[in-house]
Amino acid sequence: MPEKLKVKMRELDPSERVNSFEEVALGYTKDEAIAEADRCLQCKHKPCVSGCPVGIDIPGFIKALREGDIKESTRILKDANNLPAICGRVCPQEKQCEAVCVVGKIPGSEPVAIGRLERYVADQNVSLETRTKPPVSKRVAVIGAGPAGLTVAADLAKEGFSVTVFEAFHTAGGVLVYGIPEFRLPKEIVAREVEFVKDLGVEFRFNQVVGRTIPFEEINNEYDAVFIGIGAGAPRFMGIPGSNLNNIFSSSEYLTRTNLMKAYLFPMYDTPVKIKDRVAVIGAGNVTMDAARTAKRLGAKEVHVVYRRSEEEMPARIEEYHHAVEEGIVFHWLTLPTEYIGDVNNNVIGMKCVKMALGEPDSSGRRRPIPIEGSEFVMDTEMVIEAIGQTPNAVLKTGFPTVRLNKWGSIDAEESNGKVIEGVYAGGDIVTGSATVIEAMGAGKRSARAIKAYLLRK
Repeated sequence: MPEKLKVKMRELDPSERVNSFEEVALGYTKDEAIAEADRCLQCKHKPCVSGCPVGIDIPGFIKALREGDIKESTRILKDANNLPAICGRVCPQEKQCEAVCVVGKIPGSEPVAIGRLERYVADQNVSLETRTKPPVSKRVAVIGAGPAGLTVAADLAKEGFSVTVFEAFHTAGGVLVYGIPEFRLPKEIVAREVEFVKDLGVEFRFNQVVGRTIPFEEINNEYDAVFIGIGAGAPRFMGIPGSNLNNIFSSSEYLTRTNLMKAYLFPMYDTPVKIKDRVAVIGAGNVTMDAARTAKRLGAKEVHVVYRRSEEEMPARIEEYHHAVEEGIVFHWLTLPTEYIGDVNNNVIGMKCVKMALGEPDSSGRRRPIPIEGSEFVMDTEMVIEAIGQTPNAVLKTGFPTVRLNKWGSIDAEESNGKVIEGVYAGGDIVTGSATVIEAMGAGKRSARAIKAYLLRK
């Protein structure tokens, strides 16, 4: 029988990490990785593979690891996943591959730490010969260099297609570089994974806002197929009274300023990011945890997370929540802000809130929060970060005239393969709304297969 519990992964001490943007999780040593790999039962029916959105041969890469063949383990990983060092860090394995691990079904046992092993293998940075099939005389444009776009680009380049990626920012990675903080996903890791995609022959054109600096129809006419993976980067706001007060930010703006403008390297970079003593962050997803923990590192003395549901309904990864608690973040469950209060200079100084109770389940399957009459109170705060979700960028409505949109302003694409119209496909958050990195990559893989089939037929 395997050991019942996962091999623990070393982490920076909370007292040290709140003053630093160094990566919190330190990864396995070789001995720790092999010990954890030995817990895998090598199941013949491989439920973990079915639980992986990109279909990694998980028992295969783990077997090669414990046999000491890192190169083969890396090859197996990268056959299915072009960004394993990223996925090993940020994917919610506990809800996917690890959720169906047979070891985890044994009473008193934890599932195999698949994500940690994926990270270990990827971090060995073994150089693989880039294997692509003979060139195909078809050209594909990928709009957006986030997880979905990078996946489509790499998969099609491996098949011999000529791929060009158009990216609005000055660097590739999308949410991986502007949304996820350095302490959870170092920028050098993203850059290394992008280099692998470039080595496959993919061309990148940066600072190109398709629909603005270059017409979508021009790209659609020039290329044999197009994939749209521009994410859902526009912020969503609560819209309560006082939302126009100073020092109220969206998580999108706050994290983008911190990440792309290098606020985490202050004072080397004098980034225009507000630093206040008492900060409130609204929401309870992974982005909430990222924003709250970032504010703490940038100098906030108190950071309070306010969420209208209970801890049980929190959508954030439990690991990120535990890290936030260890770092001194204060949580207010079943609490809903109803109005922001400002001073004579229009700076936010407080937040009217109401306590909530959980009623019957709503369409999401979670119990609906209901205000408790007479429970209103005021919470003091000098800065607010709303982390309640993202919406599609308005450029879709005017810059992509032939692309169908649904009532939420997202692209209306076929679920099975991302097809929008003849020769145009889409995937990731721009189709589904805010989701995980690995789900966007899964959508990218489905679209890559569909684009290949379409072009070969054509």
